[in-house]
Amino acid sequence: MPKKAISVTLDESNVLWLKARARMSSSNNVSEALDQLVTEARMNGKAVPRPWPSLVGTIDLKDDPELLKADEFVKAYWNEWLSAQSMANEDRSAKPKRKRRGNSRG
Repeated sequence: MPKKAISVTLDESNVLWLKARARMSSSNNVSEALDQLVTEARMNGKAVPRPWPSLVGTIDLKDDPELLKADEFVKAYWNEWLSAQSMANEDRSAKPKRKRRGNSRG
């Protein structure tokens, strides 16, 4: 069946999803992915979305001086949190445990 070019306006999040879907296909073509999606919807009565494994490569960030030390900050914060959790667990294990007694009723 011959194909016809059309203009489509989509929400940015849908464009991002469609590009990711296209990347996962063998053709890596957004038009093909959209055509396949419409065909599936027409044939099955509903669209069948496929999960995508990662968002890697979907966001491009420019150099930002405020983000240059973000990795160090997050690692330091994470290590501080882990240390606090470890200390809390040690405090709990240092407390004497009460002996549980069986049910004294009846």
